[in-house]
Amino acid sequence: MKRFAFRMKLKPGCRDEYRKRHDEIWPELADLIRSTGVCDYSIFLDDSTNTLFAVQKQNGEASSQDLGSNPVVKKWWEYMSDIMETNPDYSPVITPLEEVFYLE
Repeated sequence: MKRFAFRMKLKPGCRDEYRKRHDEIWPELADLIRSTGVCDYSIFLDDSTNTLFAVQKQNGEASSQDLGSNPVVKKWWEYMSDIMETNPDYSPVITPLEEVFYLE
């Protein structure tokens, strides 16, 4: 199983709203992400820098970040754009991270 990690940036003062929106994630979005083979998906926050760190396991090559053409994902990205750093198409600005250590 492949692992994919990336970081994103939360706008200052938006931690609680970010958590609330993810606590209430749309079922159709969660189902879509799972349908691509993504599982064990976590997002962590470094509150001192507003940096979000995400890691997910993937069955196959697709990650949650490969779903940008789906209307549900586009709607989610626009919904989240007021509290995160985003690209012009509302997708989150992500930086893929290199795995340098793994202990199973």
